[in-house]
This record gives sequence, C-alpha cells and structure tokens, in this order.
Amino acid sequence: MNKNLSKGWIFFFGALGGLLYGYDTGVISGALLFINQDIPLSNFLEGVVVSSLLVGAIVGAGMSGYVSDRFGRRRVVFVIALIYLIGSLVLALSPNAAILITGRVILGLAVGGSTAIVPVYLSEMAPTHQRGSLASLNQLMITIGIVLAYLVNYAFTPIEGWRWMLGLASVPALILMIGVLFMPESPRWLIKHNREKEARKIMALTRQQSEIDDEIKQMKKIEEVEESTWDVLKSKWVRPMLLVGSGIAIFQQFIGINAVIYYAPTIFTKAGLGNAASILGTLGIGIVNVLMTLVAIATIDKLGRKKLLLIGNVGMTLSLAVLATILFTAELTTAIAWMTVVFLGLFIMFFSATWGPVVWVMLPELFPLKARGAATGFTTLLLSLANLIVSLFFPVMLGALGTAWVFVIFAGIGVLAFLFVMKFVPETKGRSLEDIERDLRGEAS
Repeated sequence: MNKNLSKGWIFFFGALGGLLYGYDTGVISGALLFINQDIPLSNFLEGVVVSSLLVGAIVGAGMSGYVSDRFGRRRVVFVIALIYLIGSLVLALSPNAAILITGRVILGLAVGGSTAIVPVYLSEMAPTHQRGSLASLNQLMITIGIVLAYLVNYAFTPIEGWRWMLGLASVPALILMIGVLFMPESPRWLIKHNREKEARKIMALTRQQSEIDDEIKQMKKIEEVEESTWDVLKSKWVRPMLLVGSGIAIFQQFIGINAVIYYAPTIFTKAGLGNAASILGTLGIGIVNVLMTLVAIATIDKLGRKKLLLIGNVGMTLSLAVLATILFTAELTTAIAWMTVVFLGLFIMFFSATWGPVVWVMLPELFPLKARGAATGFTTLLLSLANLIVSLFFPVMLGALGTAWVFVIFAGIGVLAFLFVMKFVPETKGRSLEDIERDLRGEAS
C-alpha cells in the first residue's frame, strides 16, 4: 500500500508541470475576450500576446534539456515551478501590452522547460510495461490544466476578470514547488552519475527486484561507452531518430491543435455564438480532451504508439474536412455554429486519444540515455517553434482566408502527417529504453 501510494505521488508531481502548461495554454483564450477593454490590442498584437509564450518556450526547451542532463531532472523542475509562479504574477499585474508580453515570455520559459523535462522524467521513472500509460500522464495533466483554465474563464466572465484568469496559475505553481521537494531524482540520471545505491532505492518504489537488477545492468553497459552528450547528438546512428522526433513534434502542432485551444472562443464567436456560449462550448471541448486522454492511457501500451498515431490522423483529418465542407456550403446560423463546436470536438477527441499523449511518450523513448534530455529538449524546441508559427499567424489567416479555408489547410497537413508516420516512425511499445538504444546503435554498426 505504501509502495503504491508513493508511486502515485511520484507520478502525480512528476506530471504536474503538464497541468501548468495546459492551464497557461488554455487560459489566454478566455482572457483575450476582455483584455482589449483594459489594454487595446490590434489583431497582430493579439497574436503577439498569444505567441510570445512560445518565444520563451523555445528558449526554455532548448536550455532545459542540457541543464537537466547535467544537474538532474528534479532540480530543473523546481526552477520551472518558480518561473511559472513569477510569470503568472507578472501577467496578473500587467499595466500595458509590453508587460503583458513580457509576462508571457517569462511563462514561456517554464512551458518550454516542462515540455522538455516532464516527459523525460516520467519515461525514466516508469517500468517498461507501464511506460506508455504513465508517461501519458503528462498529456492528461495538460488536458486537465486546459479544462481548469476554461472553468476559471467561465467563472470570471461575468466580471470580465481576465487578471484573475491569468493570475490563478500561481496556485498550482506553488503546489509544484512544494511537491518537488518530495520527488525522487530519475534513477537513470543517478546511474549516469555513479549513484547506484540511490537509484536502486528509488527504483524499488516502482519495480520488482528482478526488474531492477536487469535494468541497472543494461544502464551500466550503456554507460561504459565513452561518449559525451555532444558526441551522441552528432552521431550518425542518432540522426534518424532526431528526424523522426522532430517530424512528429512539428506535425503535432501544424495540424492545428493549439489554434483550436488558443482561439476556440474566437472561432465560435465568428461562427455566431455569444461570449458566454463560446466559452461554454470551449469548456465542453476541454472536457472531451480529458476523457479521451484517459482512453489513450488505457490503450497506448496495448495498441502501440504508431497505430494510434495513424488512427488519429484519419479521424482528425476527416473531422476538419467535413467541418470545412459544411462551412463552405451552409449559411451562418446558430445550428451551424453549434455544428462547428461538435466537429471541433471530434477533432479534439481523436487528437487527445492519439497524437496528444503519444508524441510526449515517444520523444524521450527515441533517444539514448546520455543525450535524452538534450535531444528531447531540441525536439520540443521545434514543437514550440511550430506552435509559435501557428499561434502567431492563425488570427491573420482567419481574417484573410476565413474559418473554412484554414481548416482545409490543417486537414491537408493531417494527410502529410499520416504519410510521415507510415514511412518513418518506429514502434516502441513494450521495449525498454535500453533495448531501443541498443537497437539504434546496432543499426549503425
């Protein structure tokens, strides 16, 4: 019982950074409806406010992977929690657009850091047979964070309290700061730094003794190879997985998920719904997001990563294509507005059950121990850059092309993503991280 309880807390606090990422991703959608009344924003400046978080995220993702490889996952998570706290307070107190953008950049540093470190930590802590479901907790926390943001947005809509919406992210940030003090360090990082006794003690919380002996033997064998992080990153045998990781990270964003998350109320108001109804519709999408992530957690270690990605591509692409067709052919009515909510909900369903959790699970799985933090950081940097491009230009595209054409573009990207996964992405289900690395090294020899 104590062992299970300890295991639960480890993975809860390990994934809590995902909740903050989700909250700060989702909360801006409702706040944007009211910020203009205190701080006037043009369409372009609105895009800058949203996307400035991703500028910080690019820096945070690029730095945190290398820093965590050197100083440990746990210490970096504590710093990330502190940055979340500072950023949310700056946003809540912003007197003008410049400070608002600055607060979003600060927050972005934490977002980038958490996207790089949380998946690595969860993957390294989890036993092989549960790695998919436990690493998926990151995506579950992201979706819960988004729903919390939508609930807060809805609660503060009557008083147009955008400062409260943005500032309440400080609460989970404080919880994470306290929780980190009780989190263990990654056993793989400890082995890398010759701290086997501590690693064994931590692994005993989540594994049987026979599993511990076997995994530590494999880790030590890999550690015997004299390589620096940079040597590994530039190795020929790592290059294919860097390309695969980069590809799935970029496609996850280019298919349009965060355009929907950031701008759902804006999309719904353009489709004919009022402010309150738009936020309520967005809340419904957020709840679907959480429920379907639970489906992913139950299936990812059974169906496999690659199969889920392909299923998700088909579902997302068809949802967007049908929605675009309806918007092209029907006149704008309340019924059409709610159909927009339904088909975007279907899009979210397929994303949440597949691409949402699977990408976060696979990124650390693809890379070797000596460069796992740095390589995951690099691919999440690209993910944040893709997110930045989408969030910055989506309002402009929406104004210039209209909702239907934007969804056509996203559907086309979904087709390309399907072809990429089919040809290049390997299956990692049921294989230890060391087995995956050994196979990669073998292919190069």
